[in-house]
Amino acid sequence: MKSVLIALVLLPLAPRADEGILSQRIIALEKRVAELEKKLAPVLEEERVKQIAEARKRRARERMLLDAEHLSRLDLNLIEKAYQTANRDWKAEEAKKALALLTEKYPAANRTGCAVLAMAQASEGDEQIKLLRDAIEKHGGCYYLNGVNVGAYARLYLGMRYKRDGKDAEANKLFAELRADFPDAVDHTGQLLTAHLTGIEE
Repeated sequence: MKSVLIALVLLPLAPRADEGILSQRIIALEKRVAELEKKLAPVLEEERVKQIAEARKRRARERMLLDAEHLSRLDLNLIEKAYQTANRDWKAEEAKKALALLTEKYPAANRTGCAVLAMAQASEGDEQIKLLRDAIEKHGGCYYLNGVNVGAYARLYLGMRYKRDGKDAEANKLFAELRADFPDAVDHTGQLLTAHLTGIEE
C-alpha cells in the first residue's frame, strides 16, 4: 500500500520533468539553428548576388537586342567598331572622334551609352562631370554586356566625384537614388553597387 501511495505521489512529477528536458532541448536546438544561420548567411548572400548578376546580364542582352530592331547590321558593325577603337585608349584622339561619331549619329544605341560612361571615367574636371550627367540623363538605360547599368554606375561614379570635391549634399542625393532605384545594380565584378556605399554616406 505504501509503495502504491509513493507511486501516486511521484506520478504527476514525471510530465513536469519531461517538459523541462524538452524545453532544454528546444533551447539548445534553437541555439544551433541560430549558429548555422549565422554561418550560412554570407554563403546565401553570395549566391543571391550571383543570381542578381546573372539577371543583370540577361537584361543587358535584351537591351542589346533592341538595337537590332532599329538599326541595320551595317550600323551595328560601325557602332561596335567605333566603340572598340575608343576602348583601346579612351584618352587618345581616336577615342574622342569615335565618341563624337557615336553620340552624333547613334545617340540611342546601347554602345553609345557605354562609350559615354567609359570616356567620363577617363576624363577629368568639368568634362568628366558633364559626361557623367549625360550618361545618367541620356543613356541611363544602356548596359555593358557584363550587366553593368550605365545610369546606375554613373550615379555611383559621379557621387564619388562629388564626395571627393566636398559636395556632400549632391553626392548623398545620388547615393539615395542608387539605393532606391537601383538596389540590384552591379559593378564590373558582379558585386552590388550599394556595397560600395558602406562607410561613405553621411
